[in-house]
Amino acid sequence: MSSIELTSSQKSILSALINLYGEEEDAVKGEAIAEEVDRNPGTIRNQMQSLKALQLVEGVPGPKGGYKPTSNAYEALDIQRMDEPAHVPIKHEGETVDGVNVDGIDLSSVHHPELCRAEIHVQGSVRGFHEGDSVTVGPTPLSKLLIEGTVDGKDDTANVLILRIDDMHAPAGEAAH
Repeated sequence: MSSIELTSSQKSILSALINLYGEEEDAVKGEAIAEEVDRNPGTIRNQMQSLKALQLVEGVPGPKGGYKPTSNAYEALDIQRMDEPAHVPIKHEGETVDGVNVDGIDLSSVHHPELCRAEIHVQGSVRGFHEGDSVTVGPTPLSKLLIEGTVDGKDDTANVLILRIDDMHAPAGEAAH
């Protein structure tokens, strides 16, 4: 598929649709998307028409209707869909967050301990996270990596948390002998 240039508003709406659809696995109402992105439902309906024209969204008619993302939507936002992704938990202020799974971890500036940061790519919404919040990521399936950090920033549209790393262990917990 050729690359589609989306506005930041379209990316935000499409990302919210994908997150909500991932939680429910059912058509998502425009009102739910509007609430997620803090926009007027009329604005969402208008944007959905253009996203439908781009073949990124399909409408589902009827009382249980709403919108579903197409496979092109995942490609447009560069999101990989897996049937059974490995579960990598994330805790926010000590509580496990439901409906969220870690998609990837990018470590930057590990050579400089005072500036050690991690980009946590998430499947699901990061809107509930705020700067200064305590977050624990992991353990990851193979290396059992566990990262404890503080939210330094986030990108709601791309579902990315930027953590200032406070502690990191691999393997997490006791080594099996």
